[in-house]
Amino acid sequence: NSVYSSKFGIYSPGCGLENVMLCWGHDEYLYHIVKDQSTIPAEGLAMIRYHSFYPWHREGAYHELMNEHDEKMLEAVRAFNPYDLYSKSDEVPDPEKLKPYYKELIDEYFPKKVLRW
Repeated sequence: NSVYSSKFGIYSPGCGLENVMLCWGHDEYLYHIVKDQSTIPAEGLAMIRYHSFYPWHREGAYHELMNEHDEKMLEAVRAFNPYDLYSKSDEVPDPEKLKPYYKELIDEYFPKKVLRW
């Protein structure tokens, strides 16, 4: 099929990653759950959705499909990347010490407290 074997396939240049069908995994699932049920800013939603999308944020792929919004989100995802992969620790965290921190985040970004899964 000539459409599928063309440079952009079924997409138009600059269509935006929001319009590109991505592999459905845990990142995409969580993004769709929280995008309309939280006050997480666009940059945070992009971090959730695209942090594992290495061809895009590390290798520069899909650039032709990006729009202006994607350019801004790419900055945020790249800034987040070192904290995603390279901040793991062998030390087991104390849940009771962390609870107030995460409760504050939940209160701020999930005002309804209940999510529709």
